Order: sequence, then C-alpha cells, then structure tokens
Amino acid sequence: MSSWRAMTAARNVAGMLEPRTNEDSVGERSSLSSSWFAALPKVELHCHIEGTMRPSTVAELSSTHGLPLPAASLDELFTYDDLTGFLTVFWFVQSVLRTPEDWERLAYESIVDGAVHGLRYREAFFTPARHLQDGQRLADIVAALDRGLDTAERETGVRCRLIFDIDRAFGPDLAVDHVRQLVDLRRSGAPGAERVIGLGMDSTERGIDPESFLPAYRLAHAAGLRRTAHQGENSPAAAIAAAVDVLGCERIDHGISIFGDPELVRRFADRRLPFTVCPNANVRINPDVVPGLGEHVYPAMREAGLLATLNTDDPALVGLDLTQEYELTAAAFGYDANDMVEISLDGIAASWLDDTEAAVLSQEVRAFARNASTGAPAPPER
Repeated sequence: MSSWRAMTAARNVAGMLEPRTNEDSVGERSSLSSSWFAALPKVELHCHIEGTMRPSTVAELSSTHGLPLPAASLDELFTYDDLTGFLTVFWFVQSVLRTPEDWERLAYESIVDGAVHGLRYREAFFTPARHLQDGQRLADIVAALDRGLDTAERETGVRCRLIFDIDRAFGPDLAVDHVRQLVDLRRSGAPGAERVIGLGMDSTERGIDPESFLPAYRLAHAAGLRRTAHQGENSPAAAIAAAVDVLGCERIDHGISIFGDPELVRRFADRRLPFTVCPNANVRINPDVVPGLGEHVYPAMREAGLLATLNTDDPALVGLDLTQEYELTAAAFGYDANDMVEISLDGIAASWLDDTEAAVLSQEVRAFARNASTGAPAPPER
C-alpha cells in the first residue's frame, strides 16, 4: 500500500475525514435528520475532482512539492469574495498535482469521501490544461485518475466517470489541441481513456464568447463525446443559449442567469434540458452574485419546470459535502422528503447513464424512499 493510501485508511478508520462547516451558510435545519440526508442515494453531475481535494492533502502536497500556501492558514485560503478570487485558489490547488501518484490519490479520496454521504454515481470534471502546459502528459493523468477511481470503486461500490473540462482561460486553439489528444487516447485504447465520456468547459465566463470554442466541441461530437459547459454563473442567458444551440451542449452547468430570457426558460423546460446547479457553492464562491441561499433561483428553476439537479461543485474547497448540500437546500426552501427524493431521481434522469444503469439506480432511490422512516410516502412512479 502506498504511503498516502495508508494515511487515508488510518483517517477513515479514526473517523477523521474533515468536512469543514461554514457557519454563515448553515441557517435553519430541515425537519429530516442528517442521517436521512446522508443515506439518501445520490448522483452528482457537477463536481470538479480537483475541488474535492481534502484540505489536509492540499497542505501535505504543497509541502511535499515546496509550494508555500498563499495564505496564513487553510481557512483563510478557502474564503472567497467572488469567482475570480475562488479561481485563484482553485489554480493553486491544481498546482499541487505534480505527479501521477498525486492524481491517483486525489481520485481515490474523492470517491471515498463522497461515499459516506450517499454518493452512488458521479460524472466528475477534471481540468488539466495547466498541467499539460507545464509538461505533464494527458495519458499519465487519465491513467492515474483511473487507477485511483478503480480502487475506490471496488472499496465503496460508487461509480465515477470523467468529463474533460476545457479551461477557457487558455483559449479556443489550445482547447482543440487538448481535445485531439483526448480523442487519440480514446481511439488507441489508452488506460483509463474509456472512463472519459464527455467534454465540458469551465473557468472564467465574463468577456468570453462560448461560440469561439465551436471547433473543439465539433471535434468532441465527432468522436462520440457527450457535451456540457459552465454558463450562466457569471454570463448572461444568451451565453446559455449559445452553448446549447451552437456548441450542441446536452447539459448546462450552473445556468442561474437563465431567467434573463423567459422564452429560453420555457424552451428548455419543455425540452427537459438538464441544469447542474450548485446553490450552496454559488453562495460561498459568488456572494456578489448570490448573497444568501434564500435568494438563490434554484426553487424558481424547478417551479418553472427546468430539470435542475443538486450538486456540490467544489465541496472540499467550500466546506461542503453532499449531505450538507441536500440538507441546507431542503431547509432553505422548505423541501420535504418527497421533494428531496424527486431531486435525487432528477439527478439520475440528467445523467449520461444508459437506460439500464439509470433504472437500477432509480429503483435504489425509490426503495430508500419506501423504507426510510420519514412518515411520508414515496413519490409516485414517473
């Protein structure tokens, strides 16, 4: 067993996994118990694997690689005024991933930590542009992620697939080059490449035309990759429309600005286009856009008929876990057990699982709803 695996195992046995709390965001608690929220089976579709890195792992890897923390403490480091400030910290966390073993450890811990909060399946982003520019090989990164995920899957029963995220900050030309590398890996049957099932796009949205990335998205589509994009967090509704209508995106990550175009809301509600929404992360990362959880548009999205799922985004970097995400959201918006079960089922419907896999997971969620002691009947079959 590698040294990091041994340390992780010791922490797990001792119950020392360290979800941090952000007291300013806790607010009222749901009438459902925390244990009910933890046990509810969940799918997660908007989670950056780098953003699941444990604070202790950030500190250890930064020390190992001689990278001083750019703050006096981890608590200070993980406090943000806006998305720009968060991205600066996210890029630092990315920078501590220097070796294949680092990536393997990240992937393993990500799934082990999610499993205790009801995670059953995740489609996780990874954004390797900076690492590729610094000389790391995509084949090495993908293979290392696959090894870590495979080990964690065998230990926990959770499954995870990957989405290669373009980093918009590096521009559309480099995006094409990176997608070509990914396509070549998949065609050659490189280790772990079959686990990468989709293309996404993240980093700053302001001032960047999503349509400029059309060549990369066309290449991904031709290679059979699924397509999504971060839009509508710090960009207008028109950018959401462009991602879907021009880039061919099948999902939108965030999308909270969509109410700027009521016709777009109606069109995407009718289409049941999935939105992977992260209410608590929006508050903690983007307080200039979403000052408090009660002001988030998540309930309005669902009331409008949008397929709005619930996700953590970068849980370890904002002091969240899936249990807290579901519990805080339920408390803020008055959701009951049936509502939360419905949200869990919507996550499955929005996933890129095949019909058989989705049916098995849906059955597990419904069985939980029937058997859990909530005093409320399970929602009807759809």
